[in-house]
Amino acid sequence: MDELDLTAAESKATYEEIQAWVKEKYGFHVTHLNIAKTKRKCGIIERQNYNLPKSEGSRSPETPKEKKEAIIEAFKAFQMI
Repeated sequence: MDELDLTAAESKATYEEIQAWVKEKYGFHVTHLNIAKTKRKCGIIERQNYNLPKSEGSRSPETPKEKKEAIIEAFKAFQMI
């Protein structure tokens, strides 16, 4: 039944497919964190994350501009945005 709860964007491409697309087209690796942060900035709905930070003030590194742009191009290629 969980597969019925997917949003349209989630059903388009997995993180691994996005990583492979970016690697093939641009030649560098993007992490799951890079993809998740870019999805959030683009307004793509994600499922609830149960691995929440232990402290409220914790921060994660910023995604480099070239990686963010490559991920957005992958979203467009997979018709997620």
